[in-house]
Parts: sequence; C-alpha cells; structure tokens
Amino acid sequence: MPWLNERASGALLHPLSLHGTPGCGVLGPAVRDFLEFLREAEMTYWQVLPLGPTGYGDSPYQCFSAFAGNPYLIDTDPLVENGLLRGDELRPLQGLSHGKVDYGALYRIKWPLLRLAWRRFKASGRAYLPNYGRFADFCEERKEWLEPYAAFMAAKDHFGGRFWGEWPAEARSYEAFRKSSLFDKLEDARLAHAFIQYLFFGQWNLVRKMANELGIQIIGDAPIFVSLDSADVWARPDLFLLNDKGAPELVAGVPPDYFSLEGQLWGNPLYDWDAAEKEGYRWWIERLRANFEFYDVVRLDHFRGFYDYWAIPAGATSAKAGAWRMGPGLKLFEAVKAALPDARLIAEDLGEIGPEVRAFRDETGLPGMVILQFAFDGKGGDNLYLPHNHLRNAVVYPGTHDNNTTIGWYEAASSDVTDHVRRYYRISGEDIAWDFIRSAYRSVANLAIIPMQDLMSLDGQSRMNTPGSALGNWSWRMSRENFHWQRGATPYLRELAWLYDR
Repeated sequence: MPWLNERASGALLHPLSLHGTPGCGVLGPAVRDFLEFLREAEMTYWQVLPLGPTGYGDSPYQCFSAFAGNPYLIDTDPLVENGLLRGDELRPLQGLSHGKVDYGALYRIKWPLLRLAWRRFKASGRAYLPNYGRFADFCEERKEWLEPYAAFMAAKDHFGGRFWGEWPAEARSYEAFRKSSLFDKLEDARLAHAFIQYLFFGQWNLVRKMANELGIQIIGDAPIFVSLDSADVWARPDLFLLNDKGAPELVAGVPPDYFSLEGQLWGNPLYDWDAAEKEGYRWWIERLRANFEFYDVVRLDHFRGFYDYWAIPAGATSAKAGAWRMGPGLKLFEAVKAALPDARLIAEDLGEIGPEVRAFRDETGLPGMVILQFAFDGKGGDNLYLPHNHLRNAVVYPGTHDNNTTIGWYEAASSDVTDHVRRYYRISGEDIAWDFIRSAYRSVANLAIIPMQDLMSLDGQSRMNTPGSALGNWSWRMSRENFHWQRGATPYLRELAWLYDR
C-alpha cells in the first residue's frame, strides 16, 4: 500500500492544544489561524493526536470509543448563534485557564452545557443545524457504531461513571442492554450523546473542508488498542481475549525500549485475531473507514503489534512479565486494501524493532517513522535514525508527542549524546530546536513533521506526554503570544521548503 511519493512537510499539534479559548482548544477561529500559518509556511500536512472521547487519565490513546469524537473540542459559540445556549450560560467556561487543558473543569462544566443544547434542539423541533446536515441522517449513516456508543455513554452516566464490568448483568453487554428496560428508559440520554457527536462531526467536517481548501491534509492517529472501558469492547466482546466474566486474560504493553527502561504496562485488552479473521476483519475495516471521515492520512500507532505483540498476564505488576505473540500480519492489510484501496497509512514502527518487523513494514509498502532524538547514542554512524541512514518512504520527526521537546531533550541528554549531536551537525547546540528542524527538512525521508513546541523553541516544560507517568500529561497548550510570534518564522520555513523541495 505505498503512497508517499512526494516530498512535503507539516506540523504536529493536537487540537486541544490550540490557543484562544479557555479550558482547551476548540474547533473554532484558532483552527483557521493555525491552518493559515501552515499555508504561509508552505506546510501541507497537519498531524493530530487521536480525536476520541477521553476517559480516566485524559489520554487520547485510552478513549471511550475508537469511532467517536471528543466533545471537549466542540466550539460553543455556534451553539449560542443557533439559539441552543445563551452567552451568559458560558460564563463558567470563560473562567477556565488559557494556559493548559483543564480536563476536570471541562468534565464538570462542558458536559452539562452540551446536554442543555440537546434539550433545546429537541424542544425546538428542528431537524438540523446550518452546515451540519440533518440529525436523523447523521444517526442513520453512522448507526453501526453510533448506537452502541450512545448507549454505552448513557449507561455509564446512569451508573455513575463506573466501569461497565461493574454494571448489573442486564447492562453488562450491549446485546443484553438492548433487551433490558433500561434501553427505553435511557432513550433521551442516548439521543443526547448522539446529538453531541452530531455537533462534533458537523464542526470537524467544516475544519477538514477548510484545511483541504487551503491545500492542507490532516494526518490522524489510530491507536492499535482500545480501552477496556469502552463502547468497542462492551459492544463486541467476542473480538477480544476475555474470560467468561468479561475480564481480560492478557493485556497490552511493551517491553523495555527507548521510551521506558521498565517497559510499559498499558492494560488494554488484546484482540482475538482468529475471531477477527473469521469475519474478514470487518471491525477493523469499518474502524479505518470511520477514521478516514476524520483524516486524509491515518498513522497506525504501535504498528509492530500487527506483526507480533507483547502479551502481559492480567494482574501482572510489570510489563516485563509479558511474552511475544504473533499478530495478523499481511492478512489484515490485504483485507484493508481490498475494502479501502485508496487508504493512506503510516506505520508507527518505533521501539525495539528487529529486521523481521522492518521486512513486514516493507511488504505492506507503508512509510515508517524516524525520530532524530533517537539517532544520537554516541556509538557511531550505524544508528538507523541518523539522517544518512534514512529511507525515502518514511516520515521524519525531531520528536513525537511521547518525546521531550528537542530543547528539553538536549538539556537532559548526557555529554556523550550532546557531543555526538554537535560533531555530527558541526554546530554549537545553541539553537538546537532549529538545528533539528533543518535536519528534518534536509532528510531524504519524503515527509517531515515538526512538533509545534519545536517550531516555537519551547523547553521541556511544554512536553506533551511522558510515557509511564500517569499524571501531568496531555495538558499542554500553546499561548496566543507564542503562536503569533512564531508566525514571523514563516519566511524561513518557506526557504527551507524551497531549498529541500518540500
């Protein structure tokens, strides 16, 4: 499935990190500001993190659904313009921080506002909102995933947010829930969650249209695993390795690697790939089809898990207790290609990757990833992440959302590493973020993606995520002042694009 045949560049920024609105970035005017910055810089890609509704821990890689959108991203101003909310009702939101994503406050304040918007939409008798399409059509077109998701969220609200495995037997699976009296009792709550998705999709579709009109394509991110506490597992437990009580027998993670010396114990349930194969990988195909409603290109997180995956016994306290098991391999990608022949995918092939996984990636034809921060180990020139070893069919990054900012990384690196960097590039290291940006542009890798923190020369205080750390992640936001200051760099970025044919 090769597709990356032209050189280009882009930026990595999660929409929740956009500037402007209190509480979090939303799908409003700041999106146009950012897209115009990309156009001025002659960048043609915007990469985002997963856009799903986040749960406990706020990680976009642990969502309540692999299909739904994040309600926190909904811009409330159009709801005021359409008479679904009043301006004074937004005052609690206006008091939130502009400097970080405040998930706790958003949970307390924004959800009630969105439910209020639903009640007024329902009472109005309207069939649609301008530019969003008909609500009934939205529900019908997406019912295969939307109905289970809306039911799951309504039941979760009803049971006080508890994990579905703790619900009464009549609600412990979607199949059972549909037959119970609760299904009809929670009809309005189910419709409210469907309406909130209608709002998200209506706004996101306008964002994607705007991006494409400006010549910018959106790269999304599909986590390989889904959360145990999700509508996906609740509705399709047959696709996962669960015991008779619905609990996982094995959970996902990775052994020690670049990101964590102790490995990572993610805790996600593992797929029953035999069951997936028997239905022709239909769930995966529909998931990707839904992802391509969001994005032009999809990054497959933890790509090696499709070749082999680290299976950790449930209840283990360390990822080191796991063992490798074989994944679906090429059979999955053959099914995807048959169903979605134009699918453009990126393989996140980071971590401890051996030649067999690289060969598998090459068989799929998908571009892999190279990270400049991983290149400098002070051990010589055979590191595959060093620019002279890059491949054309690849995406190069200074770092990703799981890395420190380049400045933060350099400041924390050992003297052997920083000496390697300075000798390799023949630089002083005084402007290391831009040294790495220039290196990414010069790379033979066809696509270069730069984290927004590096474009703004920010230090480790602006790191997005620290793998293995449960607190303090996913909350970074760029300030309006830093963003507008950074727009002064667009002439230089255009020069880099010209010099290196991006």
